[in-house]
Amino acid sequence: MANRAIFWFRRDLRLADNPALLASLDEGNEVIPLFIMDEEIAERAGAHRRAYLAASLRVLNESLGGTLHLISGDPVAVLSELKKETGAISIHSAFQYAPYGNQLDGKLKKAGIELTQVGSSYAVTPGRVLKDDGTPYRVYTPFYRAWSAHGWRKPVAAPKNPNWVAPSKSAKIPDWKAPDGVTIQEAGEVAALKRFKEFLKRAADEYGDARNIPGTEGTSRMSPHLRWGEIHPRTMLEPLGQKKGHEVYRKEIAWREFYADVLHHNPHTSRDYYDVKYKKMRYAEPGKAFQAWCEGKTGFPFVDAAMRQLVHEGWMHNRTRMVVASFLVKDLHIEWQHGANFFMKYLIDNDVASNSHGWQWTAGCGTDASPYYRVFNPIEQGRRFDFEGDYIKRYIPELRHLSGEDIHEPWLVLDGLSKGYPEPIVDHAKERLESLARLEEIKAAKPLKPN
Repeated sequence: MANRAIFWFRRDLRLADNPALLASLDEGNEVIPLFIMDEEIAERAGAHRRAYLAASLRVLNESLGGTLHLISGDPVAVLSELKKETGAISIHSAFQYAPYGNQLDGKLKKAGIELTQVGSSYAVTPGRVLKDDGTPYRVYTPFYRAWSAHGWRKPVAAPKNPNWVAPSKSAKIPDWKAPDGVTIQEAGEVAALKRFKEFLKRAADEYGDARNIPGTEGTSRMSPHLRWGEIHPRTMLEPLGQKKGHEVYRKEIAWREFYADVLHHNPHTSRDYYDVKYKKMRYAEPGKAFQAWCEGKTGFPFVDAAMRQLVHEGWMHNRTRMVVASFLVKDLHIEWQHGANFFMKYLIDNDVASNSHGWQWTAGCGTDASPYYRVFNPIEQGRRFDFEGDYIKRYIPELRHLSGEDIHEPWLVLDGLSKGYPEPIVDHAKERLESLARLEEIKAAKPLKPN
């Protein structure tokens, strides 16, 4: 009689370098490949991320020869029923390190559902790298040194000749489409491997400088593939050498792992402050200014181009993520959670650790934070990283008649606003001073106790 095991795909929609999948194949001579669609989570994800997930699941199902069991419902009920129906002897998955996944694993354990868990979506498991005194790192640079010294295993190959158990009915993958006018990058393991190989040839050597220029293809855009586990970071780390660009790229992968480590030790920071004193900051309620920020109509071209890129592609360049976050928190004085939630709705690469702690870094309230008094100048950032306005013109057709110096302050040009682009909604210099004044207020206030 065949020994059947269930493999539960979660944040690892791939076959290669998937130790938990290999463990399930070692356990059972037949494996049931499963993806559980949690409708509540899917509804919160937003149309962009749902469209990407559906595309990724289609690719995964093809790689499994059409044998994916895609079942909607509560994971506790789904796993209980499927194990009973199929006579499976075990259920396998990778470890989860985000708060929701950890809570779900706790519910499964309470319900008596035993998971055999191997590996994670990180090169170094969160919580593994600690200081000499056994406490977690709060600063990135020493974490990076310790993370590098710890090292990671080599990637493993995809399973050979696996015996998948097909469902009684073909998996009905949701027909989620991207909204009209939205272009989302190709999803799936094959696309991930192809994109990474092209990046290594095209841009990896110059990554240290090119990654800051949003008007060029200087980044890898691998973040969505990492988010959905279509590729493992080990697979990306393996071919990197000692060139400057490669080292900078390795450090960017380490930032993702650092933020996962921070969230692992401080799960409340997915929505709450890492540095609690910033709870006492005076913030503005999100109103018309917040709406203008969301719509890319603040009157600051570099900010607006980035916000429109987010809505049109479900992705935003890393340089401009920092600029728009600084603008929201320090020019508009709106709490970082409002921006993080907006990003969460649209980003196809939304990762709770990277999103929440990336926002807190810019807001000055996170671990290893950029000081609060560091306020990005949205005009100067545009001049420095998009001088000719290539990026701005790509997303703001109202400014395509301008170039060079003119495009960054179109309100100073005779016909700069003639195509319908708005005036700036704030005076940056004035709001910078206001932001610093609010910082002085909390410095003088009685400190809050940490959570």
